[in-house]
Amino acid sequence: MAAAAAMTMGAMPAEAQTSAAQTSADGHKPVVTGKFSGYVMTQYQSTFREGANSNSFNLRMARLSLTGNLGSDFGYKIQGQINGNTSTLGDSPRLVDAFAEWKRFDYLKVKAGQFKRPFTFENPMAPIDQGFMGYSQNVSKLAGFSDRAGEQASNGRDIGLQFEGDLLPDASGHHWLHYQAGVFNGQGINQKDVDNRKDIIGGVWLSPVEGLRLGVFGWNGTKARNGSWTDAAGTEHKGVRSLEQNRYAISAEYKKAGLQLRSEYIHSTGEAFKTTIQGKEQMSDATVNTALGNKADGWYALAIVPVMKEKLHVKGRYDVYRSTADWQNCRTQYELGLNWLINKNVILLTEYALINDRSLQKHNYSMADVELCVKF
Repeated sequence: MAAAAAMTMGAMPAEAQTSAAQTSADGHKPVVTGKFSGYVMTQYQSTFREGANSNSFNLRMARLSLTGNLGSDFGYKIQGQINGNTSTLGDSPRLVDAFAEWKRFDYLKVKAGQFKRPFTFENPMAPIDQGFMGYSQNVSKLAGFSDRAGEQASNGRDIGLQFEGDLLPDASGHHWLHYQAGVFNGQGINQKDVDNRKDIIGGVWLSPVEGLRLGVFGWNGTKARNGSWTDAAGTEHKGVRSLEQNRYAISAEYKKAGLQLRSEYIHSTGEAFKTTIQGKEQMSDATVNTALGNKADGWYALAIVPVMKEKLHVKGRYDVYRSTADWQNCRTQYELGLNWLINKNVILLTEYALINDRSLQKHNYSMADVELCVKF
């Protein structure tokens, strides 16, 4: 009997196992629940660029997460990520989410731990739901994915404390106003604060009708390293060096019945470190990238349009990033593709992009991308 019971428990889904283990003796609803889920994104990508052609199969990412409730008022999430390249700190494997959230009221929720920064509409989206071969350039460079300031790859996340809520509900339960604001270390994922100066990030948006959001976001903080550098006069320095970072975003989105329309503009002021953190040696390199300057901006507009309900979507994106906030170093992507939802667990993403990069001697080249994504 004991062996049979063990086999039965082994065959149960993770959520059921967690719930069963936490059920009280009197049969009441479990206090603690948990559900395992995840996804894998495999990729084939080709770049057609004179003198730098490439094509390769790649494991874009694999994620496994545990989410659930701690009683009726608290939730939690723990999520890890593995990429195809496991040789550097910035790539893989890494913990991306680890937080608890008090969510008793719609108008006030409190989250603590490591999670997405409350900046832009696109940043909180999971890669498998975002719909393209990557996040838009401005979100990637100015929201903490491969940040221009030299932060390690952080998937738009940081460690901190956040308050958010939905206000002004109408008769149908739709809320007209949402707010979110947080205090963060400013160093990205899995890192302590270096200069003891916290980042303040927040946003507010209006939703006059269901599916439509019009938002603004702000970010005031620093990027810091404890290391060494040489100033313009040739004098060597050691210690903590902080670079001011001030950013804002203006966002608009309409999403309903499979149709997605979204556009966001981001502007940033603040210098960047010369090296991007990929290991401990870069953490102590506090040299500034003077050639990059102290300004950057970018914008995008995209559409994902259903042509077969819940099955096939056509998509397009116009994506601009200016690493020095001028046209001399502007990089523009013109993208078209199809997303095929084979079933609720399997998605095929296809895309072709024309690139115009003015920082290159020969500005124009193209890329093709195909991704098979599996959710479980």
